[in-house]
Amino acid sequence: MDTTKIDPKLLNSPLFQELMAEGLAMQDRFAAEPVYAKTGKGYLKSAGVEELKKIKDSTQQKAK
Repeated sequence: MDTTKIDPKLLNSPLFQELMAEGLAMQDRFAAEPVYAKTGKGYLKSAGVEELKKIKDSTQQKAK
């Protein structure tokens, strides 16, 4: 039985929605296996050049 529940007030929060969208967008890049030892910590796989360029362009657009 899943006892984890999200507060309904959070679901309507624009910040929460933005953070969830970003988290879900990068979810496929997360590798749960440890890199060098059994530390229990995973890592984030590197994004490609095109993806990094898109991120940089979008942050510059938001800054304007």
